[in-house]
Amino acid sequence: MRIIDFHAHIYPDKIAEKATNATGDFYGITPACIGTSEALLREGNRAGIDGFVLLPVATRPEQARHINTFIRDEVNAHAEFHGFGTLHPDCAEKPEEAEYILQSGLLGVKLHPDTQGFNTDDKRLFEVYDYLQGRGTLIVHCGDKRFDYSHPRRLKNVIDNFPKLRVIAAHLGGWSLFDEAFALLKNSDCFFDISSCTMFLPPEKVAKYIRGYGADRVLFGTDFPLWSPESEVKAFQKLPLKSTEFEKIAYKNALRVIG
Repeated sequence: MRIIDFHAHIYPDKIAEKATNATGDFYGITPACIGTSEALLREGNRAGIDGFVLLPVATRPEQARHINTFIRDEVNAHAEFHGFGTLHPDCAEKPEEAEYILQSGLLGVKLHPDTQGFNTDDKRLFEVYDYLQGRGTLIVHCGDKRFDYSHPRRLKNVIDNFPKLRVIAAHLGGWSLFDEAFALLKNSDCFFDISSCTMFLPPEKVAKYIRGYGADRVLFGTDFPLWSPESEVKAFQKLPLKSTEFEKIAYKNALRVIG
């Protein structure tokens, strides 16, 4: 069975260790790996993963263009890679940066409201959401009981206001807020990934959410480098799902998004 990891993070080699550890500190965990492209390919291939979708985050507005160019170059250098770009709500020319992202061959925009410090439904980003409608995909980190920035109700507000926008809600729509997310988003027209979920929920609960949302709308993801790709693949394969559901989540749904 093919596997595409739809939720992976890498950084330039010179800052990879520092950036990886900073992310680990934010969540109070010790990352399993260092987030370099070499490590992702090595550990991912060992786990039987065929393709990887890179999800960057700009914590300052001036970082966006540099990060987007880095991801573009990594995608061009490695046939296994696909990627998203990043934006910050304080970027001066957000639609123009979104256009640069799409013209660079990237799939759309990744946002992480908790680490970037803004609400998902912040109106400063509405022009970006509008621009992406019918053009690209928006993937958003969702859920953290410590903050309100990425609460799933905020993503629902975006989905309701931009019905032609293709949206992916990371972490089953609400990391650490799984039940609230399901109640809010189960009828919304969006995708979900299962990154950073299998170690926090029993397999039966993950399968319940997957079937509640619909296996046609769920994507596999490891959240590399926080977690080991090998352990994430093994946890995924232990879920009580049908073979057709595994295939959809492992790669078929990803191919629909990648195009």
